[in-house]
Amino acid sequence: MKSHNVLHRGAPVGCDRLRLVRFEHVGFDGRLHRGEIAVMDAVAEHVRRIFRSLAEMNFPIEKARLMNSYDGDDDAAIADNNTSGFNHRNVEGSSGLSLHAYGLAIDLNPKLNPYVRRDRSGRLLSVSPPSSIDYVRRSRSFANPRLGMAESVLDLFAEHGFTVWGGYWPYEVDYQHFAVSRTLALRLARLPAADAQTLFEETTRKHETCRREGRSRSFCVNRE
Repeated sequence: MKSHNVLHRGAPVGCDRLRLVRFEHVGFDGRLHRGEIAVMDAVAEHVRRIFRSLAEMNFPIEKARLMNSYDGDDDAAIADNNTSGFNHRNVEGSSGLSLHAYGLAIDLNPKLNPYVRRDRSGRLLSVSPPSSIDYVRRSRSFANPRLGMAESVLDLFAEHGFTVWGGYWPYEVDYQHFAVSRTLALRLARLPAADAQTLFEETTRKHETCRREGRSRSFCVNRE
């Protein structure tokens, strides 16, 4: 990862806190393919379960390659519709660290689920990747998991602790982006591996209990 510009000095988590999750996924050709993703150790088993469930749902993923294949270039990975996890980088247009730098965010089918910037009046400013312009307007049909859209798997990701979805953001909308809360990410990164896993399991159970009580998604996330 270091030689491919994916992991740099000063990263909030190092190689010792990352795990490689390998899985099979359904491609857009209807066939099974092998994929892999790097995430923080505390969430690795839940990520494994997420991708197992996606395959069982026939949710298509075009490709899932480590960011090594793109030398850490997020724009290149997005343009290639690559589903990815860990990448030591900043938030787009910011000096702040992305949750990908913690191994606690997943970008899912980014070409179908683009990053969209609007101004406060709702005027479209940009789409990333630019080839995703046809996916800016989200349709009710996107709730069909066989189409590969993020809307159809919100509950699955939330069930496994990835309770933050960028599709709910107001102006810089990131449909591909699933993550844990930043508060939780900071806590997980500071703890020893075993303690971090215990905390993540506890947080995931509390979130599910909150949702079963009929609370709103935002309310349950803000309690983390």
